[in-house]
Amino acid sequence: MPLDPALVDETRAWLREAVRDLRSAELLLRDDPQLVSRSAFHTQQAAEKILKAFLTWRGERFGKTHNLVKLGNACVKLEPGLEEVTSGVAPTSGWAVETRYPGEWEDPAPEEVEEALGKVRQLLEAVLAQLPPEVKA
Repeated sequence: MPLDPALVDETRAWLREAVRDLRSAELLLRDDPQLVSRSAFHTQQAAEKILKAFLTWRGERFGKTHNLVKLGNACVKLEPGLEEVTSGVAPTSGWAVETRYPGEWEDPAPEEVEEALGKVRQLLEAVLAQLPPEVKA
């Protein structure tokens, strides 16, 4: 059965933006001085967009949300094998807002962001494994 070109394009667009956020997070963490809060933000954004890419591919609506727990749960309902990787990125959910605005929270430690980046990379690999080759091109 042929793939829907519009669905392939939309899924690819989410993945492309996720990879850009992932790269931004990596570069910001390597900067001197490190821009840890900005790296944390892009780490969360990469995870969010990877989850939204998977949901898009599977035809699930997700609305406007940064909540990685909600998005992850929706993914797991469709593919239970994603539970470990989605729960691994869930703790970064708050980085979508907390890291961008002043407040009473502390920036995450560079080691915490680096660990989260590893989990986002695992999420990306797991989601890509669920997609047909035509989408990953």
